[in-house]
Amino acid sequence: MKKQLLRLSISGLLTGLISVGGYMVIDSFDLKGNSIIPSASVSAETAEEKTRIRVYEQASPSVVLILTDKGSIGSGFIVSSDGLVITNSHVIEDSNSPVDIKLADGTKAVADIVAFEPNGIDLAAIKIRNQNNLPFLPFASANSVKVGQSVYAIGTPLREDFHNTFTYGVVSRLHEGGGMIQHDAAINGGNSGGPLLNSKGEVIGVNTALINHTGKKFYMGISLALSVKHLQPFLVAIEQGNAPKIAQRPQQNNTRQSQVPELPPEGTIITASFKAGEKTLPNNSYYHRYQFSGRAGQEVIIEMNSNRIDGNLFLVFPKQEKIIAQNDDISPNNFNAKIRARLPEDGQYIIVSNTFEPGETGDYKLIIK
Repeated sequence: MKKQLLRLSISGLLTGLISVGGYMVIDSFDLKGNSIIPSASVSAETAEEKTRIRVYEQASPSVVLILTDKGSIGSGFIVSSDGLVITNSHVIEDSNSPVDIKLADGTKAVADIVAFEPNGIDLAAIKIRNQNNLPFLPFASANSVKVGQSVYAIGTPLREDFHNTFTYGVVSRLHEGGGMIQHDAAINGGNSGGPLLNSKGEVIGVNTALINHTGKKFYMGISLALSVKHLQPFLVAIEQGNAPKIAQRPQQNNTRQSQVPELPPEGTIITASFKAGEKTLPNNSYYHRYQFSGRAGQEVIIEMNSNRIDGNLFLVFPKQEKIIAQNDDISPNNFNAKIRARLPEDGQYIIVSNTFEPGETGDYKLIIK
């Protein structure tokens, strides 16, 4: 038995090696017969690699870089041959029209701001001037997206010279109520507005990014995209002239949350409620902020429990401008949120309680231990 286990272990180490730098390397080796065995895992890997290359080559010509007069960048994708481009509204909502565009081949152009999604969803459209034969992306059926399927993102993260960066991952979760897709393809600031694609090169979502209360982007290990289900109604609204040319956001109540409540670091239970008109993140989900003083090495446990909403928690350390911890579900069957974290240093920390789905309202309890 030990010899058999040893053989399996060594064979496992050999399986999956590929040709590197022009040198032939065995992909799987039968120790007993001293013969090379084709590896199924390598074949599957090669097939996925071919899919990634095909998706990028097929879709990237339709992805554009957007540069605003405010000096910010974002991404977008062409949805018609005459140059209609979909992006996030937060990419262009503070900009003057027109905005500058860079096509995949480096060609520069200008685009006029056409419309913003009329229900305040984080979508906008711009139109590249004087075009009639541009490549454009097809849409997938919204009902075709499945947890576990491969997904691909194209956009311009962080800087203009990262134009048309390609990443890939899988769908991690579907949030049906708000039409959000959670996935793990890497996206950062600048990817906002770029397409999330399936293995056919069809658009299944529009990548978006969360922005904190200071206006700085969060860089987290979780990526979100607005489902394609929002795109067709938006295009119909544009066609019928029912989409506004100024971004419409839910009215924010400036008297609520004007001062971040200071909490004791432990032993706190807060009952609160999300109501229409409160502050929202770019996906139009409501949020509250709480502040507490923490100590280096201190362990904190924060829970957000509710029977009405799908809770979401962030623990932010503003000094380092990063998220310390985040959680939206305790388990597949428990949509309450819970995070446990050890604080890196003394200082002020921010707890962000959030409704994962846009527009959710209801009571919740925030417990700090």
